[in-house]
Amino acid sequence: MTTHDLPTTGDLASLLEPLKALANPVRLQVLQWLRDPEDHFPVNPEVTDPRRVGVCVSHIQAKTGLAQSTVSAYMASLERAGLVRSTRVGKWTHYRRDEENIARLVEQLRAGVGNTEGLDLLETVS
Repeated sequence: MTTHDLPTTGDLASLLEPLKALANPVRLQVLQWLRDPEDHFPVNPEVTDPRRVGVCVSHIQAKTGLAQSTVSAYMASLERAGLVRSTRVGKWTHYRRDEENIARLVEQLRAGVGNTEGLDLLETVS
Protein backbone atom coordinates (compact mmCIF):
# COMPACT_ATOMS: atom_id res chain seq x y z
CA MET A 1 0.00 0.00 0.00
CA THR A 2 1.43 3.35 -0.98
CA THR A 3 0.90 6.58 0.91
CA HIS A 4 -1.75 7.76 -1.55
CA ASP A 5 -3.67 4.49 -1.03
CA LEU A 6 -4.01 5.04 2.71
CA PRO A 7 -7.46 6.02 3.92
CA THR A 8 -7.84 9.75 4.43
CA THR A 9 -8.50 11.22 7.86
CA GLY A 10 -12.14 11.69 6.81
CA ASP A 11 -12.37 8.04 5.77
CA LEU A 12 -10.92 6.91 9.08
CA ALA A 13 -13.25 9.17 11.04
CA SER A 14 -16.24 7.66 9.23
CA LEU A 15 -15.14 4.22 10.42
CA LEU A 16 -14.80 5.13 14.09
CA GLU A 17 -18.50 5.12 15.02
CA PRO A 18 -19.25 1.70 13.46
CA LEU A 19 -16.10 0.17 14.93
CA LYS A 20 -16.95 1.50 18.40
CA ALA A 21 -20.46 0.07 18.08
CA LEU A 22 -19.10 -3.32 17.02
CA ALA A 23 -16.57 -3.38 19.87
CA ASN A 24 -19.34 -4.23 22.34
CA PRO A 25 -20.07 -7.99 22.33
CA VAL A 26 -23.79 -7.55 23.02
CA ARG A 27 -24.25 -5.03 20.20
CA LEU A 28 -22.34 -7.36 17.89
CA GLN A 29 -24.55 -10.27 18.95
CA VAL A 30 -27.73 -8.26 18.36
CA LEU A 31 -26.51 -7.34 14.89
CA GLN A 32 -25.89 -11.03 14.19
CA TRP A 33 -29.37 -11.97 15.47
CA LEU A 34 -30.94 -9.32 13.23
CA ARG A 35 -29.36 -10.98 10.19
CA ASP A 36 -31.91 -13.81 10.59
CA PRO A 37 -34.65 -12.36 12.79
CA GLU A 38 -37.06 -15.23 12.13
CA ASP A 39 -34.57 -17.63 13.74
CA HIS A 40 -33.88 -15.55 16.85
CA PHE A 41 -37.01 -13.62 17.80
CA PRO A 42 -40.68 -14.50 18.35
CA VAL A 43 -43.14 -13.88 15.55
CA ASN A 44 -44.87 -10.53 15.89
CA PRO A 45 -48.37 -10.68 14.35
CA GLU A 46 -48.22 -6.93 13.60
CA VAL A 47 -45.08 -7.38 11.48
CA THR A 48 -45.36 -9.56 8.39
CA ASP A 49 -41.76 -9.07 7.27
CA PRO A 50 -39.25 -8.63 10.13
CA ARG A 51 -36.38 -8.16 7.65
CA ARG A 52 -38.14 -5.12 6.16
CA VAL A 53 -39.84 -3.68 9.27
CA GLY A 54 -37.47 -4.93 11.94
CA VAL A 55 -37.68 -6.53 15.37
CA CYS A 56 -39.42 -4.83 18.27
CA VAL A 57 -36.99 -3.43 20.81
CA SER A 58 -38.89 -5.29 23.55
CA HIS A 59 -38.04 -8.61 21.87
CA ILE A 60 -34.39 -7.59 21.62
CA GLN A 61 -34.46 -6.61 25.29
CA ALA A 62 -36.01 -9.94 26.31
CA LYS A 63 -33.43 -11.93 24.33
CA THR A 64 -30.46 -10.04 25.79
CA GLY A 65 -31.84 -10.04 29.34
CA LEU A 66 -30.58 -6.49 29.78
CA ALA A 67 -32.48 -3.48 31.09
CA GLN A 68 -34.68 -1.68 28.56
CA SER A 69 -32.64 1.50 28.94
CA THR A 70 -29.41 -0.37 28.20
CA VAL A 71 -30.85 -2.02 25.09
CA SER A 72 -32.25 1.31 23.89
CA ALA A 73 -28.81 2.90 24.31
CA TYR A 74 -27.16 -0.01 22.48
CA MET A 75 -29.63 0.23 19.60
CA ALA A 76 -29.15 4.00 19.40
CA SER A 77 -25.40 3.40 19.15
CA LEU A 78 -25.89 0.90 16.31
CA GLU A 79 -28.24 3.34 14.57
CA ARG A 80 -25.81 6.28 14.90
CA ALA A 81 -23.15 4.00 13.43
CA GLY A 82 -25.40 3.33 10.44
CA LEU A 83 -25.59 -0.40 11.14
CA VAL A 84 -29.33 -0.54 11.87
CA ARG A 85 -32.43 1.46 10.97
CA SER A 86 -35.45 2.06 13.13
CA THR A 87 -39.14 2.05 12.25
CA ARG A 88 -42.06 2.98 14.48
CA VAL A 89 -44.95 0.51 14.57
CA GLY A 90 -47.59 1.99 16.84
CA LYS A 91 -45.87 2.89 20.08
CA TRP A 92 -42.98 0.46 19.52
CA THR A 93 -39.64 0.94 17.81
CA HIS A 94 -38.47 -1.85 15.52
CA TYR A 95 -34.88 -2.29 14.35
CA ARG A 96 -33.48 -3.93 11.24
CA ARG A 97 -29.99 -4.19 9.81
CA ASP A 98 -28.88 -1.62 7.24
CA GLU A 99 -27.38 -4.10 4.80
CA GLU A 100 -26.15 -1.39 2.41
CA ASN A 101 -24.18 0.40 5.10
CA ILE A 102 -22.84 -2.87 6.51
CA ALA A 103 -21.58 -3.89 3.06
CA ARG A 104 -20.03 -0.44 2.59
CA LEU A 105 -18.28 -0.71 5.97
CA VAL A 106 -16.89 -4.13 5.09
CA GLU A 107 -15.52 -2.79 1.80
CA GLN A 108 -14.01 0.30 3.44
CA LEU A 109 -12.27 -1.84 6.04
CA ARG A 110 -10.95 -4.28 3.46
CA ALA A 111 -9.68 -1.43 1.30
CA GLY A 112 -8.15 0.38 4.26
CA VAL A 113 -6.45 -2.67 5.72
CA GLY A 114 -5.22 -3.91 2.37
CA ASN A 115 -5.93 -7.57 3.05
CA THR A 116 -8.52 -9.70 4.77
CA GLU A 117 -6.24 -11.44 7.23
CA GLY A 118 -7.51 -10.89 10.74
CA LEU A 119 -10.85 -9.54 9.56
CA ASP A 120 -12.88 -12.63 10.45
CA LEU A 121 -15.16 -10.40 12.50
CA LEU A 122 -16.42 -8.88 9.27
CA GLU A 123 -17.72 -12.22 8.12
CA THR A 124 -19.91 -12.47 11.23
CA VAL A 125 -21.36 -9.03 10.59
CA SER A 126 -21.90 -9.12 6.83
